[in-house]
Amino acid sequence: NPETVSTDYDTSDRLYFEPLTAEDTIALIKKEQERGELLGVIVQYGGQTPLNLARPLTDAGIPILGTPVEAIELAEDRQQFHDLVKRLELQQPAGTTAAKREEVFAAADQIGYPLVTRPSFVLGGRAMEIIRDEPSLARYLEESKVYYSEHAPLLLDQYLDNAIECDVDAICDGDDVFIAGIMEHIEEAGVHSGDSACSLPPYSLSQDVIDELKRQTKALALALGVRGLMNVQFAIKDGDVFLIEVNPRASRTAPFVAKATGVPVAKIGARVMAGEKLASFDLKEDTIPHTAVKEVVFPFSRFPGVDTVLGPEMRSTGEVMGIDDGFDESRAKSLIAAGVKVPLEGRVFISVKDQDKEAITETAKDLIDLGYSLIATGGTQKWLADQGVPVERVNKVLEGQPNIVDEMINGSVDMIFNTTETAQSIADSRSIRITALQRRIPCITTVNGARAAVRAIEALRRGGLEVRPLQAYNR
Repeated sequence: NPETVSTDYDTSDRLYFEPLTAEDTIALIKKEQERGELLGVIVQYGGQTPLNLARPLTDAGIPILGTPVEAIELAEDRQQFHDLVKRLELQQPAGTTAAKREEVFAAADQIGYPLVTRPSFVLGGRAMEIIRDEPSLARYLEESKVYYSEHAPLLLDQYLDNAIECDVDAICDGDDVFIAGIMEHIEEAGVHSGDSACSLPPYSLSQDVIDELKRQTKALALALGVRGLMNVQFAIKDGDVFLIEVNPRASRTAPFVAKATGVPVAKIGARVMAGEKLASFDLKEDTIPHTAVKEVVFPFSRFPGVDTVLGPEMRSTGEVMGIDDGFDESRAKSLIAAGVKVPLEGRVFISVKDQDKEAITETAKDLIDLGYSLIATGGTQKWLADQGVPVERVNKVLEGQPNIVDEMINGSVDMIFNTTETAQSIADSRSIRITALQRRIPCITTVNGARAAVRAIEALRRGGLEVRPLQAYNR
């Protein structure tokens, strides 16, 4: 990955600028073998691309350090992994594959709506979408132009509405498993994990759920035969834990976990891959005396016409971190670090999809208690008013002027909570988010993100935020 040159040119003994194809990589390794015996190659620190190289390297007689290629393939083969999950008696959202158009609709009826669709072999969640009914599925197949066949079927999975998503990073040496970090996403399941802010430790999960996440992670690591790092993604729905996927490699969360806990996750993982046992590191779980919140950074300001709504496709280009004693203060710091100017007073516009109206009610009441005034479009305004929340109605753009975009241009809106889902509603509300981007108005597009923003506002109003040092690991 050429981007890493900016940080490791003075660490590496040699740097190669070559495509990460099997042919080029094998040629590079043979060049290295001229210098002496090759003890092995690490494939766990470069995302999906080096994992895809594991089989060609193994077939070429090149040893893989850490998790063997058979375990990597077990985690990535849908049917084999499903059989493993069933054997371990874990829960997964219902899912299947389809290679033809008629199979897609039959599979959707079998799973039930809503569901998540995605093509095979995609990176960053490209062309993934949440589908709520058959007409939406027909539109998706027509408009997205996704390719699917027997060799690359379309993947369809049950979508868990209003579920909490979690990432768990772990290190396994074949006998023991160390849980390096459990991160609770702030955005609900359905937003790509690379675009979701998260908290370490979890800020709302019960101890029973946390213990279950640990149990399932350890069982999976040992059953798969992981040697080194592993990342597991879970969804919690009504207290039940559902397994989303397992990555037998370091995830993008590993650097955040290392900084938040002070444990050099990548270094320990590499030493475990080379044969060292976890027992030699004297590691302790759940010992950090603070909360760390990761916030993602988006490139939207460089692309003025782009829509900022979040979904299954990854769009972020970086991340920052806030650290303090509690979640609220850490969340406030993470927003500041990401360049989000959260208003401490003013007027907030709320427009949310039907599934979010009940969840947004308490957040709206909290804003009123904090002294904000609220405006909303018809459906949201009626709902909030019926719940006893004082809120002024404003026209949608399609309802004529003056409308919400006019209010934003006039400087009468200080923050926006806008959640949407269907293609039509996303298109109808696009001008709101684009105007917010142009006017630098904070625009939050998930209900959980809105709730966390209000908590951050309360922390900012209390004041007293101070710089906190990162915790150091002494080994």
